[in-house]
Amino acid sequence: MSDWRPSASLDTIAARARLLHQLRDFFAARNVMEVETPLLAQATVPDPNLEVFAVSTDVMGESPYRFLQTSPEFAMKRLLAAGSGDIFQISKAFRKEESGRHHNPEFSLLEWYRVDWDHRMLIREVAELIGEMLGRTGWQVWTYRALFQEHLSVDLFDPGIGRLQLLDVAHQRIGDMPPDLDYDAALALLMTHCIEPAISDWGVVFVTEFPVSQAALARTMAVDSGAVAARFECYVDGCEVANGYWEQCDVAALTAQFVTDNEQRQQRGLPIRELDQRLLAAQAEGLPDCAGVALGVDRLLALQTRVSSLAETLSFDWHRA
Repeated sequence: MSDWRPSASLDTIAARARLLHQLRDFFAARNVMEVETPLLAQATVPDPNLEVFAVSTDVMGESPYRFLQTSPEFAMKRLLAAGSGDIFQISKAFRKEESGRHHNPEFSLLEWYRVDWDHRMLIREVAELIGEMLGRTGWQVWTYRALFQEHLSVDLFDPGIGRLQLLDVAHQRIGDMPPDLDYDAALALLMTHCIEPAISDWGVVFVTEFPVSQAALARTMAVDSGAVAARFECYVDGCEVANGYWEQCDVAALTAQFVTDNEQRQQRGLPIRELDQRLLAAQAEGLPDCAGVALGVDRLLALQTRVSSLAETLSFDWHRA
């Protein structure tokens, strides 16, 4: 039996230790405070695209289960509402999804928040961090709309482009599609199967101004062509490494988003999630104007060490844990 051995080489394990030290130095130099929040919590995200691990806690005589967190976002926002100021965290996160080249159900996440910043300011800091960690100096910014126009000849602001039209494009470019695929799922497939491979030799790319339907917890904003989500994703060599928002601070808008998420979960036959009342109370008290971003530490390490899969960055991947 040889699968007792680490998934990563000892050199890569040592590289992870150096990377964690570099990341902490990066934020110490900018006076951003490191924090720590619970991995197990009573509430979880209602996002219909995320499934979570529930852990039985019957023996404690309280709620029958708690959830392993998909990111430290909700707890960190409660700290922000309490007046923490700029904060970061390097944490384990858990998502109930298949393991693969770029995924492991348990992974390391770097998340940070900047008070009185918007997403454009945060893009520059993410670029600085990637520059320091990977030695990449150049980067470019594309809107979501422009990428679809450039690579798929599709204008997402054209009122004639809806779900059926996207399904037709996906069928032509990718192959047979489930007929019940919704608009956002079609967008996601086109992004992963068509756009990401097309930008794999572009270096560091930031994608901004997402469709409003993909705002998630970002606020929306007006641009010349209409309303967009104040959100960005960062790609390095075609691999998504970070996802950032100019955060939605309005508690009514956030509650409405959670309700919509649960409605989508119900439509898909997924369990309804109770809303995180502590997060909503913190938002009602006053989440400061801020921007936040989550960055995959394992993916960053894979790029730094030039290994081909996430498993090669982990001491023990999902199948050896």
